[in-house]
Amino acid sequence: MSIAQNRAEKEELGGKDETRRRKRYPRFSSNILEPNLNFSVPTSMATVELLQVRKSYDKFVAVKDLSLTIEQGSIFGLLGPNGAGKTSTIRMMIGITVPDSGQVRMFGEPFRRDHLKRIGYLPETSGLYKRMKVSEQLVLFGQLRGLTAADAASRAKKWCERMEIAAWIDKKTEELSKGMQQKMQFIATLLHEPEFLIMDEPFAGLDPVNATLLKDVLLELNKQGRTILFSTHRMDQVERLCSAICLINRGEAVLQGTLKEIKGRYGRSNVQIEYEGPDEFLHENGLIQSFNNYGNYVEVRLAPGADSQKLLHMVAQRSRVNKFELVEPSLEDIFIDVVGKSDA
Repeated sequence: MSIAQNRAEKEELGGKDETRRRKRYPRFSSNILEPNLNFSVPTSMATVELLQVRKSYDKFVAVKDLSLTIEQGSIFGLLGPNGAGKTSTIRMMIGITVPDSGQVRMFGEPFRRDHLKRIGYLPETSGLYKRMKVSEQLVLFGQLRGLTAADAASRAKKWCERMEIAAWIDKKTEELSKGMQQKMQFIATLLHEPEFLIMDEPFAGLDPVNATLLKDVLLELNKQGRTILFSTHRMDQVERLCSAICLINRGEAVLQGTLKEIKGRYGRSNVQIEYEGPDEFLHENGLIQSFNNYGNYVEVRLAPGADSQKLLHMVAQRSRVNKFELVEPSLEDIFIDVVGKSDA
């Protein structure tokens, strides 16, 4: 075979390999907030799989044989009380620590350091340099992720405008409020256009307006195909955003599945009552398992087998009833119930 023929064959094979690579790892649109209409992902591949992972620190077991799967393109909630093992799980997920046993799989294969190019991680604790300017620091973070200084600066400017901190781009980080610093960290997480976003308490320090802004951006990114992992104590945000959750306590998974499946297991056993009058009906009542009283509004958990109509009749005899609605338990109710049982 001639040298020219050999070179031509290598080029042809190289082109085929590149085609395969692009099909397997599609690129996202360079326009960071415009969905790529040609973008598609293989729906059968999970973004993350943890297979019986375990992590101990001396004699303390932080994570006990945990298994979970985060499907590609989903918004997943990793929940648990303080000290449950959430951060230890995330650290193993992205290679900061290595599991003592078990396996971490990322993008359909065993985890390797190269996967970090496709991951964006927003930690709970700040990693910002207080005396650097916002623009300089974002360019630095972009360069650490493999961007050129010019590309990082261009993306940083667009994101600062989108997150409404453009007026502070030439200020030192220490001059920013806690909420603005949180938005700055969020921007740094997104500069390299990662496919998988890990958000550890992303709404910390944000007022309702800015929390809504961040939420809207995350939903836009998810529509573009990004997979998002939330680790948070904000049950209301998880309930509105996540399609599936894993609740861990003392390092073990105590509840996981889609929100629809989980709420279906509990049924409509909660009652919301708005009333005017005394609240004696809440006490020493065999129909009620537990309740949260907010004055003239109460959320009641019915006792197993209790008849909601009997409770309505009892309340109406003593108070004026403005609302009596049988509802599914909130995620916060389920969280308290499951963690309470696992701690018992």
